[in-house]
Amino acid sequence: MSETLLDVKGMHCPLPVLRANRALRTMAAGAKLRVLATDRAAIGEFQSFCHESGHALLACGEEAGVLSFVIRARGR
Repeated sequence: MSETLLDVKGMHCPLPVLRANRALRTMAAGAKLRVLATDRAAIGEFQSFCHESGHALLACGEEAGVLSFVIRARGR
């Protein structure tokens, strides 16, 4: 299954999580969403969001100040 990219660099929380939530609602179960963000608060926000929503946070990393989150959409 392919991966959808969501670039929310420059946005401040909670906008990255809100945009990711909107994207995930349109995705099939098991589809992957990669989110690129720059707000460091997004780390905790995405961890909490995935825990509460049932989506799986597969990976979280940082390169050159850009945070990357890979989320697998939950089953419906």
